[in-house]
Amino acid sequence: MKYSIAMAALVVLASCGEGAKETEVVEEAVAELTGVNIEDEAGVIHYAQETHLQNVKQLTFGGDNAEAYWSFDDQKLVLQVTNPNWDIACDQIFLLDLNEEPDSMPLPMLSTGLGRTTCAYFLPGDTTVLYASTHLGDEACPPSPERVTGGKYVW
Repeated sequence: MKYSIAMAALVVLASCGEGAKETEVVEEAVAELTGVNIEDEAGVIHYAQETHLQNVKQLTFGGDNAEAYWSFDDQKLVLQVTNPNWDIACDQIFLLDLNEEPDSMPLPMLSTGLGRTTCAYFLPGDTTVLYASTHLGDEACPPSPERVTGGKYVW
């Protein structure tokens, strides 16, 4: 909740054309409340508590993005996406090519668009992707499992 309020304040200040000093104050407040420093000019996200990683950059925006795995040449990611803005209401597998401009949203879908797909992984050579799917059992999206106390669930 604190993070949402601080981010909303940052957006309001930035959109109202306030000076850089006011924006800097809000960015510092966000960092203090959440431990997250706002992106720099290169789009790199800084986490105050992180001491081991450098140059962390957010690659996806919007929707639920999960289980992303690198290609062997480190140039692509396969990831599981549910994103109503892309008319994807059930997990499907997409390809993020780091050599292409990120404005090609939605990303190219690799799965069938049927059922629920998960656990995609590049095979050696980066020309084949293996993933799990429920589409042979039913083309409809299976219901999400009920979450138990603590937010955990088991498929």
